[in-house]
Amino acid sequence: MMLKPPLSLLLCGLMASMAHAAPDSRTTEAQLVKSLQAIQDNRLDIALNEVDSLLRANPNFKLAQLVKGDLLMAHAGAINNFGSAAHAPREKIEDLRDEARVRLQRVQTQLSIKLIPRYLWKLDAQQKYALVVDTSRSTLYVYENINGEPRYVADYYITIGKLGTEKVSAGDQRTPIGVYFVKADLPKNKLADMYGSGAYPLSYPNEWDRKNGRTGQGIWLHGTPSDTYSRPPRASNGCVVLANDDLNKLAPYLQVGVTPVIITNQIDWTNEQDQIERDALLQEVEQWRKDWSSLNTDTYLKHYSHDFSSDNMDYPAWAKQKQLVNSAKSWIKVDLSNVSVFTYPEQPNMVVVNFEQGYNSSNLSNRMKKRQYWIKQNNRWQIIYEGAA
Repeated sequence: MMLKPPLSLLLCGLMASMAHAAPDSRTTEAQLVKSLQAIQDNRLDIALNEVDSLLRANPNFKLAQLVKGDLLMAHAGAINNFGSAAHAPREKIEDLRDEARVRLQRVQTQLSIKLIPRYLWKLDAQQKYALVVDTSRSTLYVYENINGEPRYVADYYITIGKLGTEKVSAGDQRTPIGVYFVKADLPKNKLADMYGSGAYPLSYPNEWDRKNGRTGQGIWLHGTPSDTYSRPPRASNGCVVLANDDLNKLAPYLQVGVTPVIITNQIDWTNEQDQIERDALLQEVEQWRKDWSSLNTDTYLKHYSHDFSSDNMDYPAWAKQKQLVNSAKSWIKVDLSNVSVFTYPEQPNMVVVNFEQGYNSSNLSNRMKKRQYWIKQNNRWQIIYEGAA
């Protein structure tokens, strides 16, 4: 049965660069692509075999069900488009078309595994893995920490908020952009079925979100309901959603309180300038430590922006407190360990620095995990936020 031009043209557009793709034939997306390629070539029996195989492994894969339905209709009579059955719910069909486009794009434009996201300036030894979510590609990337350098491990199709990104307020159905950390591991038996095989709450809103008046909570990495293999690219209330099988594969990479999850509209990749900027920033952090230890409070305070804040304290209050505290000291020693640095998505010249701080003085000793936000202003790195991590 020959396909009418509209369907054929749609598949042409989706499959245009398939000749350059080299997908793993064992993956779900590769099977889907093979089925669509066969439709493009008008080899409908082969396409049906591929999609049947896919559905045997993933019977709740709604997109594959739609493709199979179209193939069966094609045997009965020509069809014009994906989901062209009479009375098919338009909104759901459009969602599945979007998923088809995104999954094909993921296969067609696989990125070089040698590329490193520019956000991962420095991982500390405890951070065995880092996650980077590219919302424009509906993809979550996993990177392993190999002697301080990130190395690509895997990537997974994901769903984000119904209304996209740039979360501002509770209930806006948007996914936040920023640097977050895995806060908890919620097992399946503690969750409603809609969260699938598990959930990992993220640290939204972070310090930068709160500084900018962003509200809401409950942004999680989680799975899909038991009757659903995957969801369309934009279908959650703001969470990042994976197929249950993919979430189960991701789980061993996640460390509560340790693993960074960086969410961006589109990944920027590292270049030579990043190395220079990173080294300059690390030198500033070290100089900050030395100046604090020197008890030269005026020099120490020059590392802080006048836009600085810490919890309920602005720069004048911070400066006054530090002058008061340091005046009661005869000596201070500060050491830093487990330093990590992440550039902030969509915020040029801002980084998040995390470390363990050892503080010893003539009248007080403590150890704590600390987080700072540094921003480059007037060609100089300065601290815009500081607090406990």
